Amino acid sequence: MPQVFAEMFELAMPWWAFVLRACVVYFVLLVMIRASGKRTMGQFTPFDMLLVVLLGNAVQNALLGQDTSVGGGLLLAVTLIALNWTVGLISARSAKVESLIEGSPVLLARDGTVYKDVLRKELISRADFDRALREAGCIAIDDIQSAVLETNGHITIVKQDSAA
Repeated sequence: MPQVFAEMFELAMPWWAFVLRACVVYFVLLVMIRASGKRTMGQFTPFDMLLVVLLGNAVQNALLGQDTSVGGGLLLAVTLIALNWTVGLISARSAKVESLIEGSPVLLARDGTVYKDVLRKELISRADFDRALREAGCIAIDDIQSAVLETNGHITIVKQDSAA
């Protein structure tokens, strides 16, 4: 039994290779997800869920190589969690890094005018925009003072002041 236990934790490559692989995969995926736009993060569809599952499977070998040990998996988990925590910490302390990682809000409409080219660029369908209007209690486009695509993919609608 002790031999089986020892084999469970025997690494197929040096520990630093796991850390290096995790760093490379983490940052490449971070750039790819950031490049895919805010809509990807804010409006999680069944297709997006499928993408996440397939991405996990696709990068598995890049992370583990030939290793199937418990130790290798745990080392990767610790490395990925530490990377995520570190990126969050740095983003919270640096506006420049936060803007680079998170992006910045995008104005979609103002004073009843919808910026259709911006909707198209940000991959927001008119149906998604109209749904956000309804959720904000706006009946018509003219009810909008502003509509903003937040960095998390949520559309925030500010209604016109009714006293105006």
